[in-house]
Amino acid sequence: MLHSQICISFLFSFMSELDERINQLQQRLDNLFKSQENFQKEIANIRFELKSLRAFSEQPKSEVKYEPERKPPVREYVPPKQTYQSASERETKFGEQQIFTTPDNESRIKIKSDLEKFIGENLISKIGIVILVLGVAIGAKYAIDRDLISPLTRIVLGYLFGFGLLAIAIRLKEKYLNFSAVLLSGAMAIQYFITYAAHSFYGLIAQSSAFALMLIFTIFTVLTAIKYNRQIIAHFGLVGAYTIPFLLSDNSGNYGFLFSYISIINLGILAISIKKYWKSLFYSSFLITWATFAGWFLFKYNSLDYFHLALTFLTVFFFIFYTTFISYKILSKENFTSEIVFLVLANSFIFYGFGYAIIGSRAGGEYFLGLFTAANAFVHFIVAWTISKLNLADRTVVYLISALVLTFISITIPVQFHSNWITLLWAAEAAILFSIGRMKGIPLYEHFSYPLMILAAVSLLNDWQIAAYKQNFSITNQNAQIPIFNADFLTSVLFVAAFVFVYFVHQNKKYAPAVSKDLYRIFPVALPAVLLFALYNAFRVEIGNYYYYKLASNGIIRDSAGNSISSLGRDLSSFNFIWQTNYTILFLSVLSFVNIKKIKSSILGVVNLVLNALVLLFFLIGGFLVLGDLRETFLQPNNASLFAPDVFHILARYISLAFVTALILVSYKYINQDFLEERFPNLPFNRAFDFVFYFSLLVIVSSELINLMDIFGYRESYKLGLSILWGSYALFLIVLGINRGKKHLRIGAIILFALTLMKLFLYDISGLDTISKTVVFVSLGILLLIISFLYNKYKHLIFD
Repeated sequence: MLHSQICISFLFSFMSELDERINQLQQRLDNLFKSQENFQKEIANIRFELKSLRAFSEQPKSEVKYEPERKPPVREYVPPKQTYQSASERETKFGEQQIFTTPDNESRIKIKSDLEKFIGENLISKIGIVILVLGVAIGAKYAIDRDLISPLTRIVLGYLFGFGLLAIAIRLKEKYLNFSAVLLSGAMAIQYFITYAAHSFYGLIAQSSAFALMLIFTIFTVLTAIKYNRQIIAHFGLVGAYTIPFLLSDNSGNYGFLFSYISIINLGILAISIKKYWKSLFYSSFLITWATFAGWFLFKYNSLDYFHLALTFLTVFFFIFYTTFISYKILSKENFTSEIVFLVLANSFIFYGFGYAIIGSRAGGEYFLGLFTAANAFVHFIVAWTISKLNLADRTVVYLISALVLTFISITIPVQFHSNWITLLWAAEAAILFSIGRMKGIPLYEHFSYPLMILAAVSLLNDWQIAAYKQNFSITNQNAQIPIFNADFLTSVLFVAAFVFVYFVHQNKKYAPAVSKDLYRIFPVALPAVLLFALYNAFRVEIGNYYYYKLASNGIIRDSAGNSISSLGRDLSSFNFIWQTNYTILFLSVLSFVNIKKIKSSILGVVNLVLNALVLLFFLIGGFLVLGDLRETFLQPNNASLFAPDVFHILARYISLAFVTALILVSYKYINQDFLEERFPNLPFNRAFDFVFYFSLLVIVSSELINLMDIFGYRESYKLGLSILWGSYALFLIVLGINRGKKHLRIGAIILFALTLMKLFLYDISGLDTISKTVVFVSLGILLLIISFLYNKYKHLIFD
């Protein structure tokens, strides 16, 4: 009993201690919850403060408003005043609205303010003067149509209005310079066209008087532009000056006076543009002058009457602009901008192009084209030497002009002799300029090399085109070239060598590129592409040269379309086609192998695979047709006395198939390369290969069936044999698709079987006898049943 009481009292004591312990832990837990709640409130307040400050600093000025009544979600927060009056932010009041601006907002306000200033002070005034002139013109037309005023009164009123507008412009010059300049421009425009109307419409002023008046207006406008220091006025004077001869022309054909006048105007306006550094003036003068000369040359020039006149003023215009551009660079001490470089180059090549055409238009002038080209190089050399010797400008000017010297020197011999040398010299010059520019760090030389690379490539294409024309349309052996040992092949090889040199210089990381990042990304792709195409085509053209040489050696005659009349000519053309195709397949196979083993370029790999597929398709479509023609020639020779076909007409098929097999094998190796899968993980290389491979295999076995049936005399059984073959091939694809779990093979097999049935009912059945129909129907029926059985037997593999 006592023992029981002791146990009970101990139990109660333990329970009370346990309760007390629980209460203590509960209290600690509650305290932690309260602390956590306080932390969350504090975090919320800090977040709110950050959000408010970021909103003030990031929003535009018109949207950032201080709203003291807004409260944070947990406790009220009033931002301190100095927060908005720091060094980076200040208060600005618009009416009663308090707005906070930041430096970013200030730039936006400034942009808006500048735009408004441009519209209000500049654009509106120009629109206004145009509308005013139009209004005066409309009013004058109304008065003229109704004969309210005499012609003399019209001209007098026009002059008075123009002078009145001019007086207002001068009166407002001190306080409203921009507005005054616009009014003055409009006034001078009115004076020009009133003078034109007085001479052309009414005959009140003689041509010489009108010319003198317009010249005075031009001089006044140019001087006023200098006084106002406003280009807008100078442009009005420029337009007026160049339009005078055309407005006052009486079609007398006095082009010497026209070009003399333009030369004088150019000298004056260009002198002003250099003095004031107004580039837009000599840009405009450049375009108008050369456009005028080009229009005259295209529609009025003939070598008998205007040869010396054209050559003289062509030279005058060239030297005026050449001197202007170089002088501007020397006097302004400004770096060569892209537009100035473009104008210098354009001026030089425009002069050379027109000079070439003018000299070539003269009888015997073609003998002086090389001398004219060399003279261009000499002029640029003298300018570069003078600038360098007297240290008149920085090295960029000398580099630019030196590049022109090299350009014209490089084309002197080709221009004179018209041969493959032009391709060689352009390629060599491009390689030299590129290497100097890259190794010596001269960007101008490297930039100059790129257009020369393009010119060399285009010239090489032209050489190949000429060679192809000779092969296809020449009917004599005068143009026949010995394969390999000819100028075309030498040109191609040296072109490739020059571009290989450029490629290795580019690959040398020791030298920094001078081109932009965009061009730098394109160049490593474009250069190898051009190089590989040139290397491929160099030998392909020689295959054509070989068969063309054999045609010419045997005296084969062709018709006007380039087709050989004899069977020998047709067979040689067929072999030419086959071997060029075989060479293309071999080239792509070797390129694939080299990329897999050495280069490992993913981009080249994808391009290579696409080209492999295209050339394979080309062979399947065109190659087998040509091989079929060779087989027919072998089986049924129709000109045995001239040419006896041999067994090589048949063996050529299997040689081509060997090349095709190599291409397919290397393509299969391609699609399993890691560098392709890593770069293009989402491209379905395996499915694409399956489609190409099994389609090619179908075409090959079908062609081989026709070939064997033709050789063994079963030509009439083509339809029956192909239908059974296609059905059997579809069954093969079904089995393969089930075995390897490839759904696309099974679907392809079903499509092939459907096509076979369509062929059977729409094409085969009409030409088959009863036995053949029975064989084909039974065969296809059995194949269908086998396919159905396979689908049922292995449905758990197919559909699961």
